[in-house]
Amino acid sequence: MDFKQLKEIAVNTLNPRTLSSNSEAGSVAAALLTQEGHVYTGVCIDTPCGMGFCAEHAAAAAMVTAGENRVVKIVAVHENGKPIPPCGRCREFLCQLHDDNYLCEVMLKDKIVTLGDLLPQRWT
Repeated sequence: MDFKQLKEIAVNTLNPRTLSSNSEAGSVAAALLTQEGHVYTGVCIDTPCGMGFCAEHAAAAAMVTAGENRVVKIVAVHENGKPIPPCGRCREFLCQLHDDNYLCEVMLKDKIVTLGDLLPQRWT
């Protein structure tokens, strides 16, 4: 699967909405491709107290729930459909799920990089 297809899946996963008087979800969506060729998606959940989580975390949780942990490609998109890089927490989180996930390709607005490129001085 190429990044164009993976990005389309992420865009189709977007679903911005209000959850409650102080929480929202779906303004960012992520799609990741595993070594086994499966795609997992997720959306962000934004809460004022910091207990929410990113779309990449949601997609990774779905992947782990299904019994996988090796990510080969990932793309996250903002509600405008443009790719955005994973935050530092997501970069580290994904790297800790499999020893080779630092090789995962990440789609940015204008290029493809690896998680290792985005997280060059990992704590391991």
